[in-house]
Formats: sequence, structure tokens, C-alpha cells
Amino acid sequence: MIIKEEFLSKLRRFFNLNLYEVKIWTALLSRGVSTAGELSDIANVPRSRSYDVLESLEKKGFVVMKLGKPIKYIAVPPKEVLERVKRNVETEAKEAVKKLTDLRGTDVITELSTLHTQGVELVEPSDLSGSLKGRHNLYNHLELTIRNAEESFTLMTTSQGLLRKVEGFLPTFEKLKKRGVKIRIAAPITKENEHVVKELKGLAEVKHSDTKARFCIVDKKEIIFMVMDDEEVHPTYDVGIWVNTPFFASALDELFELAWKALKTVDIKR
Repeated sequence: MIIKEEFLSKLRRFFNLNLYEVKIWTALLSRGVSTAGELSDIANVPRSRSYDVLESLEKKGFVVMKLGKPIKYIAVPPKEVLERVKRNVETEAKEAVKKLTDLRGTDVITELSTLHTQGVELVEPSDLSGSLKGRHNLYNHLELTIRNAEESFTLMTTSQGLLRKVEGFLPTFEKLKKRGVKIRIAAPITKENEHVVKELKGLAEVKHSDTKARFCIVDKKEIIFMVMDDEEVHPTYDVGIWVNTPFFASALDELFELAWKALKTVDIKR
């Protein structure tokens, strides 16, 4: 049986199988019903491993063991396998989320928080900086930084960046507003993103800007600025720099203030 390595690699990623499992499974799919020995020969998997592999596939719901002798295995239809795997992933995800949620307020988090607080006290503010690689990591840290804002949050972004941030951070903006945090956003306002400006009505002051820049300032203390053009870089390769330094943050905030006064306020009626 000849199956391209690329196809096997895809199956391993999609179904979370090891190499032997995916080889035995595809071999069985090509036969429908077969013995462990036959599958071992077809898939080029050591016979000593074929029984363990089939037992693993049976537990995962990919195969069914046929009654009788010699022992044979029946392939479960791929569409059914997909549904079973999906259900298992959903169940495992719910259990994992529950475990993490249950950690809140426990001694584990209290001790970890104490360790972090004591550690940060020993660090110079200028040392609290780092690079954030990949838009997923970048936005995770951005949300953390925004969420801790106490007085002000200033954002300058692109037209697409505004869409992404409103989609991802709107609940956070609402919480900041309730706490009295002042939110200012400058971005190119286009027909494509003007609908999200409506969602920001009452939460933030939005102004139109043609400046191509991506950064945010929180409480004049922390800055996150993105160093790549989001129109040209793939999200995986996006890069941000996080800096926790009041001196630099205050200076950038003053420069933004000068530009902010010259920008036109966006007021789109609902």
C-alpha cells in the first residue's frame, strides 16, 4: 500500500495519531476487514507493535474488533470517526477548561501570584519588556495589558486592526468604561470598518487618522507597539514589542496628544 507521506502527516495532525496508528488505520480502511498480521505487512509496521496500535485505535473509536478466530478488525467509516474525534475533543476541552476555572481562588493561584509579585518587586521597571511573536500571542498580551488599565487606554491602529480589536476586545472595552477608564482610538475609518465604530459609541472616542502606525499606551506606563505592516505580514510572523517604562510611555502619550488634537472626531449615528 503506497500512501504519500504528506497525506499521512495531515491525518496525524487532524486526528492526533502517531505514525504507526495512521499507517495501520489507512491500511485497514483499504481492506475494510483484516487481521493484525495482514495489516502489519500492508502498513510496514512491526508485528510486535500492530496489536498495541490496534488496541489504541479501538479505544479511540477508529476500529472495531470482530468476534471469532482469528481476531479481525473492522474499519469504522471515516465520517463516523470524524464525529467521534470531534466529540472527544469537545469533552476533553470542557474538562480542561473546568479544571483551569476551578483553580481560581485556590491556594495554587495564590502562591503563584505571591511568587510573581515578589519577583516583580526585585526587577527594574526598564527590564520589564519583551518581544511578542505571532498575532495570537501578541493579542493575548495586548488583552492582558488593556484589562489592567486604571486610567487611560490609547490605541492607534490600521483599518483592519480596528476590526480585529473591536471583534476581540469589545467586552474588555465595556468593562474599562464601567471602571471609568478613558479610551481613545485613532485609525483609518473606511466603509469596511465604520460599522464597528458604531459598536464603540459610548465606550470610546474615535478619530480618523491616515497615519500608518500600530501601538497602544496604557496608563502612560506601558506600551505595546507592532513593528510590522499588517497588510504585508502573515499573522504568524507578526511581531510586537512590550515595554513597561513610564518615562517612554509618557513621552509617546504627549506626542500622541499633539496629533490627537488635530484629528477629526468620527461620529457615526446608529
